[in-house]
Amino acid sequence: MATLSAEDIRRELATTDGWTQAGNAIRKEFTFADFPEAVLFVSALVPAAEAADHHPDIEIHYKRVTLTYTTHSEKGLTALGFEGARAADDVAAQVPHLREFGDGT
Repeated sequence: MATLSAEDIRRELATTDGWTQAGNAIRKEFTFADFPEAVLFVSALVPAAEAADHHPDIEIHYKRVTLTYTTHSEKGLTALGFEGARAADDVAAQVPHLREFGDGT
């Protein structure tokens, strides 16, 4: 898979909310109500990441989760990074619902 050009990256970033370029990657910090909700979010990312065989770098700091997407094999950003970013945004929007109905708390 080819890496994206600088123009492609600018165009893709314009279609995302809160994602920024960080070198050869894109990054976003998500903030949740508490630690269990943050961990629930990370767990809910697994199916899409596994299906795409493209996994974010993940940092968890209490209720904040920072995701970073890059395509390590290509040493840069590919379309997979932005697909992952959109999937993560979709999951984040569902987290309160997942918590209420998914983990019994």
